[in-house]
Amino acid sequence: MSGSGVAPVSDGVLPADAARRRLVETSERGTVPADSAGGAAEGTGAPVAEVCPGPGGSACTGRGRPGVPLRVTLVLGVLTVVVGSTVLALGSPSRDPFLAPGNTATGSYLATRADGDQAAAAVLAGPYRERPGPPVAAARHNSVMAVPLSASRPLLAAPAAPSSAIGALFSPDDDGTPVHHCTASVVQSPAGDLIATAAHCVHDDGFRTRLVFAPGLHDGIAPYGLWVPTRIHVDPRWISDRDPDHDVAFLRVRRAGRAGGRIADLTGAERIRFDTAAGHPAQLTGYPEDQDTPVSCRHTADAQGPAQLRFTCPGFPNGTSGGPMLTDLDPVTGTGALIGVIGGLDGGGDDFVSYSSRFGPDVATLYRRAIAAPGPRPPQPGFRAASSGVRPPAAPRS
Repeated sequence: MSGSGVAPVSDGVLPADAARRRLVETSERGTVPADSAGGAAEGTGAPVAEVCPGPGGSACTGRGRPGVPLRVTLVLGVLTVVVGSTVLALGSPSRDPFLAPGNTATGSYLATRADGDQAAAAVLAGPYRERPGPPVAAARHNSVMAVPLSASRPLLAAPAAPSSAIGALFSPDDDGTPVHHCTASVVQSPAGDLIATAAHCVHDDGFRTRLVFAPGLHDGIAPYGLWVPTRIHVDPRWISDRDPDHDVAFLRVRRAGRAGGRIADLTGAERIRFDTAAGHPAQLTGYPEDQDTPVSCRHTADAQGPAQLRFTCPGFPNGTSGGPMLTDLDPVTGTGALIGVIGGLDGGGDDFVSYSSRFGPDVATLYRRAIAAPGPRPPQPGFRAASSGVRPPAAPRS
C-alpha cells in the first residue's frame, strides 16, 4: 500500500495466515468459565454472577468473542497450532496489508490521505450513507447543571439514543462488509479535531491504516459525516508490550473527501478530565459491532488497582471497546467529562464488567502530545480523493 511501508500479501500464504489470525484472535482476548466470571468484582460489593446469560447459561465469554463457549475456544486453540504449523511450513507469514509500523519510539503514525479516503469510500460502498443531522446545542460547561447520574435499573446496558459526539469506529477491508469494530468519542482540543478510543482499536501489531469514525451513527446513517485520521497517538508502552494500563489512543481527524471544517463544531465534544477519584457515578456507552445504535448504562466507576477503573454492568459486547466513560453530563448537549474508555484489563472486560486505563499523568502526557502535533497539510492543487481500490482482505476486526 502506498505510504504504508508494508509489503503486499504473497499468494499461497494468505489463506492459512488469515485463518491463523482469526483463530488466534478468538482466544487472544479470552473466555472465562462461569465460576470465574465477574471475579474482578469480588470483595468490592459488586454482585458476582453465578450463571452466565445466554443459551443454557453454560459459559461466559470475553468481549472479544461473545457467544463462544470455553470448550469451543479450547478446540480452536488446538486448530490454531495446526494452522500455525502449516503457515510456518509454507514460509514466513505475510503482514496484514492494512497495518503500518509508524514511529514506535513516539507511539505515533502519520496517516495518508489516500488510505483515509479509500477507507471512507469502502464504508459508503456498503449499507451506510451520509445525511445531515440536527445542529448540536452549545455546551454549558457548568458542572452545577450536570445531570445526577443514578444507577441504571435494571443494571444492564440498554439501547440508547445516539449522541452526536459518540460514534462507531470502522476498519474496512474493501471486502463488502464494513463492520465497525470499536467505539470512539470527540474530545475537546484547541484544533477541534480530536477523538479518543482504546489503543487496541487502532494498534495491533501495527497501526491500522484504514480507520473511519462515524459520530452519531444510527440506522445506517452517518449524520455528521465520515472522519478519518490524520495522526494517531498511543503510548509507546502499548506498542512494546500491550501494557493494559496504557490502552488509550487519541486521533486527529479530518472530514473524508472534503476540505476544512472541524468535527467538534458539528458534533460538540466531551470535556476530558485527569486524576478523577474512583467511586464517581458514570455513564458508559458503546456501539455493539452488529448494531448501528449504541447501548448505555449508568453505574459507578470504581477502582481496580491503582491504574484501572472497573464498571460493573453487563451487556457491553464486542464493538464497544473504546466507548467513553462519562461523568457530569450536560442536560442540554448530553456531553460530559471523559474519565476513561473501555479497554485495559482483559481487552476491556467480559460480559459482566468493563475496564478502563486510569486517566492519570501518563494519559495527560499523551493528550498533550496529540494536541501539540501539527495539523494535516491541505491537499495539493489538483488533488482528487482516491477511489476505493480492491485490496486483499485482512484478518477480521474486533
